[in-house]
Amino acid sequence: MNAVATWLDGITGRVTMYRLVLICLLALLVDALVAGALGQISYDPAAILLNGAVAVASTVVSNRAIALAFRVRPHTESSLVTGLILLFLFLPSVTWSSVAAIAVAGVVASASKYLLAIRGRHLLNPAAAAAVALSIAWPSAFPGWWVGTPWLLPVTVVSAIVILHRTRHLALGIVFSVVATATVTLSSASAGAGWSTALVNALGSTPVIFFAGFMLSEPLTLPPRRWQQLGEAVVVGVLFGVPFHVGPVYGTYALALVVGNLLAFVVGQRRRILLTFVGRERLTPTSWELSFRPERPLAFAAGQSMELSLPHAHADLRGQRRVFSIASTAPAPAPAPAPAPALVRFGLKTATPSSTFKAALLDLRPGDTVGATGIGGDFVLPRDASRKLLLVAGGIGITPFASQLPSVGGRDVVLIYSVTSPDEIAYRDRIARSGVRTLVVSPHDPGELPAGWTYVGPGPLTADQLATHVPDAGDRHAYVSGSPRLVREVRRTLHHSGVRRVTTDAFSGY
Repeated sequence: MNAVATWLDGITGRVTMYRLVLICLLALLVDALVAGALGQISYDPAAILLNGAVAVASTVVSNRAIALAFRVRPHTESSLVTGLILLFLFLPSVTWSSVAAIAVAGVVASASKYLLAIRGRHLLNPAAAAAVALSIAWPSAFPGWWVGTPWLLPVTVVSAIVILHRTRHLALGIVFSVVATATVTLSSASAGAGWSTALVNALGSTPVIFFAGFMLSEPLTLPPRRWQQLGEAVVVGVLFGVPFHVGPVYGTYALALVVGNLLAFVVGQRRRILLTFVGRERLTPTSWELSFRPERPLAFAAGQSMELSLPHAHADLRGQRRVFSIASTAPAPAPAPAPAPALVRFGLKTATPSSTFKAALLDLRPGDTVGATGIGGDFVLPRDASRKLLLVAGGIGITPFASQLPSVGGRDVVLIYSVTSPDEIAYRDRIARSGVRTLVVSPHDPGELPAGWTYVGPGPLTADQLATHVPDAGDRHAYVSGSPRLVREVRRTLHHSGVRRVTTDAFSGY
């Protein structure tokens, strides 16, 4: 499993999330065309292609037109993804009414991104919003969800797993799939179907898996904390299989997601964040800290992250958005009025060649602005100050700990910092000021170290090193931050050493 996960991280980390979802949708489209040509599904390939072309064209064109009216830059890949999802929401047909319905759906989906938005961030999944709107205003164009067919299930499952693995939302997908399958099965059984038939129908003839992988997991419409996301998965999963209607509004799969999106809006931060670049400081030969001043004070917990959006010319496959852990200290719960919002800082590692995103980020000049789509994450330390902690960082994975260490005074904390060379120790002074006992793992002896620091030898971290320097590791709650590969290796070592509580933060796609 570790080898598969490592391979998946290496492959999926080369492209943006939008590009990955687009590739998976195209794979599903090819599978549908083959199934139609072989007579395995009752939809003609010509109808599928026609509906797909209309869905994509109407979504892309309308998005560009509306973006021009709102004087914002359109996001073409997002429109392509929405258009292809719409293809699987409406039954493929060559009738004028069906083609017109999916064209209107594309326009409604695009419009929802701008009209149903708060400070630049849309509230609802665009495809789901369009499906709900048409089911009410145009009942004959009721969504069909033909993607829920046994032939398409294998490709759908693989695609969903790949997407959920990349977004670190596998738990979300599993919880939703279990709850939705259970509710659909119960509903079918209560209507007279046998239990085995009801279960087979839930898994093979409803879009449970497609929904989990392609729609529920959309980051922009999820709440910020993991427990909130799992709660939304349960709510949406229940509504997914419970038939109901209020007047002209009928319970549909799309409506279930819209309800979940609204719940996410209630608990999450949905205001647009604008950051003004202040300056940069080199941390190590390969890493920098960038400082920004937000237009208004930000609320976040130490260890959380922020997704930055930086449109730039000739963007590479990794796109124009990236998630960074916040390195600055979290604000107090009730901060005193200040003349200006406190700076927010991010640590990042560069490579040769660098991604176009990081190149554009490092090319910012003071006064330039960058947008952010939200703050979230669960890599936060427990409130119980009596709980002993073991923090393990790899390279720039020290960033969330840089935010947390200033506030751990008095707690029993051990930090293990693994670097590729002594020169790559970032936030050295901040770590030293925290007074936390620090163990350095490096190929070479770093020589003189601050008080309380110990060089334990070359990496990777071993169970013997852990037993020697942290004999009570099994009694500690471990937090591990770094590359996906380091996180997996360290977690395995920790488990072999008796550590049972491990919270991870894998820096994917860097």
